[in-house]
Amino acid sequence: MADPTPSDAAKDAAARAAVALVEDGMRLGLGTGSTAVFMVHRLAERIRAEGLRLRCAATSRATCELAGQLGIQIEELDAIGWLDLTLDGADEIDPDLNLIKGGGGAHLREKIIAAASDRMVVIADPTKVVEQLGAFHLPVEVLGFGVEATRIHIQRLLDAMDLSQRPMLVRQRDGAAFRTDEGNLILDLSLECIPDPAALARGLNAVPGVVEHGLFLNMCQLALIGSPDGSVIELTRTEDLT
Repeated sequence: MADPTPSDAAKDAAARAAVALVEDGMRLGLGTGSTAVFMVHRLAERIRAEGLRLRCAATSRATCELAGQLGIQIEELDAIGWLDLTLDGADEIDPDLNLIKGGGGAHLREKIIAAASDRMVVIADPTKVVEQLGAFHLPVEVLGFGVEATRIHIQRLLDAMDLSQRPMLVRQRDGAAFRTDEGNLILDLSLECIPDPAALARGLNAVPGVVEHGLFLNMCQLALIGSPDGSVIELTRTEDLT
């Protein structure tokens, strides 16, 4: 087996630290994405080694399938009711622990599960920590019906926020429009920077046809940033890596 890349080693370190927060009897939300894959593997190891009794909800079909392969039973969120802790990754993390999520296209379910949790903990490698959100494209999940009208509404919102002339593309996969687990499309907004994430979130929430966007504001309580050497830095709001 090939040696892990520095990025993989950092993600695994963060995943280990996150799984260490899990206690017997917890109700957990399991995130989606490359870092979450490490987390699910490490969680399965703890369950096998310690016999942890957990109730878990998944944020995507992909995570549900991986968990099942590793022996973790997944339940519907409605069957569990409320979660103690959600462990998930992020595409960007700012100093206030505001996030951009949705690179994997699961941000709708991720936001529902995070909002149904007492605590959300994000795991990432250092490349995900930024001073200002926006370099990573912002995913906006939209209905297929009236998508061009929705795009016009979003463009008018961006124009009003001095974010004109930014690419807005329908996400593609394997030569076709990508569909989320709910069958919706994703518009990826390449904004370069987002000076006022709260205002943009409010504006997107008001657009007919927008199902959900990838701005996760004031939802994350702790970020665990792994490093290739296996160390982990804990970030809370207004902290940084220095």
